[in-house]
Amino acid sequence: MEHTYHKTDDSREADRPIRIGGTILGAQRHICAFFKSHDDQYRVLLPFIKDGFKWGEKAVHIVDPTRRDEHLQQLRSAGIDVTAAQQKGQLDLLEWADVHLQGGFFDQNRTRAIIQEIRGRARKQGFERIRFVTHMEWAIEHHADIDCLLEYEARANLVPSDDPVVCVYQLPNFGGDVVVDIMRTHPMIIIGGILQENPFFVPPNEFLRERGPDPAGSSLEDRRPA
Repeated sequence: MEHTYHKTDDSREADRPIRIGGTILGAQRHICAFFKSHDDQYRVLLPFIKDGFKWGEKAVHIVDPTRRDEHLQQLRSAGIDVTAAQQKGQLDLLEWADVHLQGGFFDQNRTRAIIQEIRGRARKQGFERIRFVTHMEWAIEHHADIDCLLEYEARANLVPSDDPVVCVYQLPNFGGDVVVDIMRTHPMIIIGGILQENPFFVPPNEFLRERGPDPAGSSLEDRRPA
């Protein structure tokens, strides 16, 4: 059963500061977050996630299905009532097959449409803001084409939204050249646990024009660290 969420606090979500990685997030809300370990990841992101629940915001987490139970345990360890949040529609815990790999493969246009559906559904539920956290290892596990991934990340910057979107990358799984390209598609970056403006960011239209077609069609698996 889908519940409609009613806010108990009179202040608008859009007026509240979003704290993450030791600072306050500005107008640019698309973040690439690089971590050396899962423990590192949760140490940095759990306070951000917990704040969203505290303020009655929507949480959409897209996770590796093999780490779903661990993710739930991490949320509970932060004092989040996962069962209640899911029952009232405040938490959507999704797996890669629900979004990026629906049908067993990545299609960036379909994925963008699914994200827009999630946003529309959340607004109907009464949520003004969604905090997205997406674990990005699906791109490695399913041999995603590097250019499709980068185009998807770049085009995410063309969608006007106040929702913070954290794309989580585990550094041991991605080669250095891929990490550099991913950085160039995100205006904000978390590295070493600290949020900062990304000096390597390239505006999306410029980035897409610069790359052009890739006739080789290399996959992320081809560029994974040995």
